[in-house]
Amino acid sequence: MQRAEKRFQAILRKSKLGEIPMAEISQLDISKLLCKRRKARMSSIKKIALVTFSLVLAVWVFGEKHSQCVLDMPIDASKAFREVVDCGICKNLGGVDKVMNISPSDFEERYVAKARPVVVLDGTRGWSAVDNFDFSFFKKLYSSYPKRKQECQFFPYKTEFESLREALNMSEDRSRLEPKTTPWYIGWSNCNDDAGKVLREYYDRPYFLPETSENMALSWIFMGGPGDGAHMHVDNVHYPSWQAQLRGRKKWRIAPPPECLYSCKEFQVVVNPGEIIVVDTNRWYHQTHILPGDISVTIGSEFD
Repeated sequence: MQRAEKRFQAILRKSKLGEIPMAEISQLDISKLLCKRRKARMSSIKKIALVTFSLVLAVWVFGEKHSQCVLDMPIDASKAFREVVDCGICKNLGGVDKVMNISPSDFEERYVAKARPVVVLDGTRGWSAVDNFDFSFFKKLYSSYPKRKQECQFFPYKTEFESLREALNMSEDRSRLEPKTTPWYIGWSNCNDDAGKVLREYYDRPYFLPETSENMALSWIFMGGPGDGAHMHVDNVHYPSWQAQLRGRKKWRIAPPPECLYSCKEFQVVVNPGEIIVVDTNRWYHQTHILPGDISVTIGSEFD
């Protein structure tokens, strides 16, 4: 096509010199082809502009009035609008630190301010959730409340479940990960205020959070058996977050953002029962894998 365009430009120059009438040029096959190509290109641009305008308008009109999405967007769509990250958060970082008995001021200075991931080994000290949160606990808790008109946000991952209620009604054998049953791993965001009050009776605000920070209400619960957890992704939330490993063992794969690929390393860290991992999931890409053994139960929340 490039050669044809060059030939067409040569014909146009001859036309300007009066050697070829313009009427004859318009009848050439190459003229018709190039015109169609230009019209198609302009049509595509108009369609893209129209779709973009429609999406912006839809979000503006419905975004504040509806909690559900107006359109189902691709999983990675938000990455296209992600802010560029300062690679100082990961440059010269050799791994994920594991600390104990850390003060809020040290935690703020060494990890929050620098957006560096860390595992606090004694993060859940004094929490009764470590001994009480399991499948039976959550099933009993949520079944005691009437079905809500709108379900909390639910993450089915690779299961067939469409809601938390459906998942909690799986067979007892499957919930206990008995042999020959289908493996499962799910997550959900708690939006039931009554259930939230009960949950808070079993855990406290992590002791190492800065005194000036505000801990959000419990946002997420993840639970399931050995195998893949969350796929490699970056979140679109407001603040850094902590995740407390109450049962089971979970391996985290933490990777720098694409712009830091050549100046930073990727890390892996195993989080054991009673430990809390803190990650700014808006900047660090992350993936989880549940290790063989006990069922994994994790709770998490944002903090500012």
